[in-house]
Amino acid sequence: MFKPVIGPIVGHTTTNQVRIFVRGEQQDRKRVFAGIRARKAGAEKWSNSVFTLLNPANDMSGVLVLQDLEADCEYEYQAGWLSPMNPVHTIDTVVEFPLQWPRQLYRFRTRTEQARQPRAFIVGSCRYLRITAGIASLPQLGDRIFGSINKLIENSQPAVSAMIMTGDQVYVDDLNIIAPDREAKDILKKYRTAFSQPNIQRLMSSTSTYMILDDHEIEDNWPANASKDDKDLYRNAMAAYELYQASHSPVYACNNDGQIDRDTLKHYWYQFGDSDIAWFVTDSRTRRNLSREDRRILDVEQEEALLDWLISSPARVKFVVTSVMFYPDRKLHGDDAWKAFPEQRLRLLETIRTQRIRNVIFVSGDVHGSLTSRLTHSDDADFEVHTIVSSPLHNSKLLPYAKASTFILDQPLIRTVAGDYRHELTSAVVSQDNFAHLVVEAEQILVNYHDRDGRKLQSISIKLR
Repeated sequence: MFKPVIGPIVGHTTTNQVRIFVRGEQQDRKRVFAGIRARKAGAEKWSNSVFTLLNPANDMSGVLVLQDLEADCEYEYQAGWLSPMNPVHTIDTVVEFPLQWPRQLYRFRTRTEQARQPRAFIVGSCRYLRITAGIASLPQLGDRIFGSINKLIENSQPAVSAMIMTGDQVYVDDLNIIAPDREAKDILKKYRTAFSQPNIQRLMSSTSTYMILDDHEIEDNWPANASKDDKDLYRNAMAAYELYQASHSPVYACNNDGQIDRDTLKHYWYQFGDSDIAWFVTDSRTRRNLSREDRRILDVEQEEALLDWLISSPARVKFVVTSVMFYPDRKLHGDDAWKAFPEQRLRLLETIRTQRIRNVIFVSGDVHGSLTSRLTHSDDADFEVHTIVSSPLHNSKLLPYAKASTFILDQPLIRTVAGDYRHELTSAVVSQDNFAHLVVEAEQILVNYHDRDGRKLQSISIKLR
């Protein structure tokens, strides 16, 4: 067997299941299979192997699902791909091969069912990696921060459960004016380059990674800037997104044989949890309605699902991921975020306020600046919502960083007859490459921002109620 060309990427992880992405290489017209096997860390006996058939339609990638695992348990695993000489081989016959697995060992940990245990997460967005004509320019710069994240994960307690990437993992529209990439082969090449850099590959091979797209996975300020000529671009961009970002998330159903069902994709938003901590990852990009009659950043189905989750989920802490900022609003260029959809934003806030939902945290990126902010209500002392913004992982020299003066902070976010929604920064605005390390404890969420070399920039405490 050969080492994965890209991956392995540890995706959605539960108490008894994990999804792992692997990409191999095409071998003329021969069949190509990817496989994984796992065992409890330190054990001698491997579990039964899981294989999947790779094909060019999926860019020679596949997602394998390990099932019937034990909760809160550390596993080690091996991953690889092979191409048998005999073209009639199937998944069932490959399992019987006396295989020589790649020697590299990777690790993952399943989720726990115990409530009120400290949990940690990494949050980041906007990883610019200049790729033109299939060639990355100084890729080590865009990969540098992931080395620092790896070091933090290796030395931190509690252990990091997952990394949440909130958008712009890949810049499909990199240098769009000079050399736009619109064809499937060019977009896929960008994904392969971005996800095969050594530090990010090492991170994703051992830490559960959850992703959601933003505009640069398609085109800047999508869909407001879309034209009638962008249909092929959108189709190709979303096909690549589904293969490399959505495939290992919870959006696909899986069968009892450890295979995901690619026909079950209905939308890109999803939910996942870690004991008494729940996450709702919204798609605030591809389901927008820009008409005057019913402006929406989330479609009707998604809004209803989010509201139902907010009201009915028993989770102690509820994180809502939105790739663009929920608040505060930007003075300029704010129409790409929630600022341009005030009615829908107010519906969410009024639901949280009137239903007395506590410990709701909005998590986002996009603005190339990081901050935390607190939202209160002038006539309802019990209402409180927080936001955590983490961006960028690596900026382009062509783009500025956000700073405090970027945002509207001297007036209420929303004025209503029932009172004003007022917000204030609870941190300094970080104007450099950075990532956020969140530690959820019994009484607080500790938000630590680190620079690209891992140095702590600031630490903020969000009190839980």
